Amino acid sequence: MRSAIPKVLHSVGGRSLIHHAVVAAAAVAPDHLVVVVGHGRDQVKAHLAEVAPEAATVVQDQQRGTGHAVDCALRDLPELVGTVLVTYGDVPLLTGETLVALVAEHERAGNAVTILTARLEVPTGYGRIVRDASGTVTAVVEEKDATEEQRQVREINSGVYAFDAATLRAALARLTDTNSQGEHYLTDVVGIASSDGATVGALLIDDAVQTEGVNDRVQLAALHRELNRRTVTAWMRAGVTVRDPETTWIDVGVTLEADTVLEPNTLLRGATTVATGAQVGPNTELVDTEVGARAEISNTTSYSAIIGPEAIVGPYTYLRPGTRLGVGAKAGGFVEMKNAVIGDGAKVPHLTYVGDADVGEGANIGAGTIFANYDGVTKHHTDVGAHSFIGSDSVLVAPVQVEDGAYVAAGSTVTKRVGAGELAVARGQQRNIRGWVARRRAGTRTAAAAQRAIEAANLAADRDQETQQQQGDSEGPDA
Repeated sequence: MRSAIPKVLHSVGGRSLIHHAVVAAAAVAPDHLVVVVGHGRDQVKAHLAEVAPEAATVVQDQQRGTGHAVDCALRDLPELVGTVLVTYGDVPLLTGETLVALVAEHERAGNAVTILTARLEVPTGYGRIVRDASGTVTAVVEEKDATEEQRQVREINSGVYAFDAATLRAALARLTDTNSQGEHYLTDVVGIASSDGATVGALLIDDAVQTEGVNDRVQLAALHRELNRRTVTAWMRAGVTVRDPETTWIDVGVTLEADTVLEPNTLLRGATTVATGAQVGPNTELVDTEVGARAEISNTTSYSAIIGPEAIVGPYTYLRPGTRLGVGAKAGGFVEMKNAVIGDGAKVPHLTYVGDADVGEGANIGAGTIFANYDGVTKHHTDVGAHSFIGSDSVLVAPVQVEDGAYVAAGSTVTKRVGAGELAVARGQQRNIRGWVARRRAGTRTAAAAQRAIEAANLAADRDQETQQQQGDSEGPDA
């Protein structure tokens, strides 16, 4: 991967590779769920503790092959009886349903070993399944150790097995490292079991993509796209309208209800939920965000926000953690919110920052308003009451309270409480200084424009005066 991050911690569809593996393995309801860790073990163990605390970890100190890795796991467990399932940490499309089917086939057939296999048009890089004339599996041969004839075999070993515990334990003790890699291959257990007369079977799956692993970022991207295609398709079949599946990305942890609509260039990440009838997009990214029924969200980025039913968000809106929009609330164009609770029906239509605030139901926040919440050391809170009105281009300097039904005049800087029903005006009186441009900006285009306007105004005034004088002369002296 050419990365400081261990391979199994790279993500696909909103989950790390190892998290996908653990979720799939958990589907068989194992008595013991063990992850063998080596490179980057501290990072991997910390991640597993967060996303899959039920998984135990075992350290493989020396990288001596897959057989050695499994042996490390068995040595750390009590003596097992029954089926041991072995899978990999870098096959993110492998499903729990497939593993359940593998275990069921293994136990139904009474096999000592059952291999999950697939047929590939280009099997390069995979171990090949070797069968005898009757079709019975006799061995798995790694590509580097395969003959030219064996390399022509298209049935490949996925590396996923169901073993009889006793057979596995005995065969591991007999593994050698006489191969091109100098490692203990888990695949050699198949040959040992077969030579001992034990039954080796295989479960051939049609969906070969489930067996594909990740070895570099090209493969990571390819499997991410394929997983997303499957995820989007499943949601469409469940009643979600996706206008452009090619530009819509949905993590596996996202939940959608029927009759939601996703417009082009929509990205739904993490644990986002979208309720029925909501419309999301275009050009929208929601991360760990809750969207209520019939809400409308356009050109928006949201992290850990709650958007209530029938709320309207966007365009070009940024919702940060702690934001909650009530029923029918609005966060309009070029609005940013953080740790803000916006009441039912309240509106923040345009060009506003709302941070660390409660805005009551039905309130209206005028364009260009700033909730000044930070004094350079501490964040402070602002309360705006129900059905209050904040005029455009106002600054509310926290901590401050505007009570229910109050008004703040446009352009005000509010630093003190505004009582219920009061009008706050906090701005200097306007003063126009005649001739300032001519004196201080002489020779500029501004001065020239001002002079033309003054001359035009003077000319118009002279004409009005002449007109009035002429009208007076024509009326003659008073009777």
